[in-house]
Amino acid sequence: MRYEIRVDGHLSEPLIKVFPELDHVTMSGQTLLFGHVVDEAHLYGLLARCQSLGLRVVEMRQVPE
Repeated sequence: MRYEIRVDGHLSEPLIKVFPELDHVTMSGQTLLFGHVVDEAHLYGLLARCQSLGLRVVEMRQVPE
């Protein structure tokens, strides 16, 4: 499954490194994290990382492979 997770703000390099399995692009005051998610547990783990870092998730969606 491929997912996109859009968060508020431009993530610094140390924050980007917390998500090594995802690619990223910054645009319009937001950062888009995207990539392959293995299963639901992995997805919830990504969201938990966002929450623990105080990141505000604006949108999350599954995208076609």
